[in-house]
Amino acid sequence: MSKKKKQQKVKRIAREHIDVLVQNALHERDDYLASKQAQQAKKIAMRQRIRLPYEIRQLYCKSCKAFIVPGRSSRIRVGRAKTRAVRITCLKCDHIYRKILMWNKDL
Repeated sequence: MSKKKKQQKVKRIAREHIDVLVQNALHERDDYLASKQAQQAKKIAMRQRIRLPYEIRQLYCKSCKAFIVPGRSSRIRVGRAKTRAVRITCLKCDHIYRKILMWNKDL
């Protein structure tokens, strides 16, 4: 097996491990164990130089880098202002960040 094929196989296995760890962390009731699993997933991604998918990246706080589970360790609000946005508040460091919602006004 060539070196490139072996490296591709290792990265594919690493992606599978990351997906499993994040899914387990989301469904875990123990916050400590969930954060450990999420840290392990991030460590695997960094070691194998794999960019985490957008859905998984959004589960980490931008300020304190903690794993945030929607509804348990973060508060999610929908903004009622002119610019519609989802406001996500990390309950560990109180950092607020927004995701702008796009919608079609013609409908």
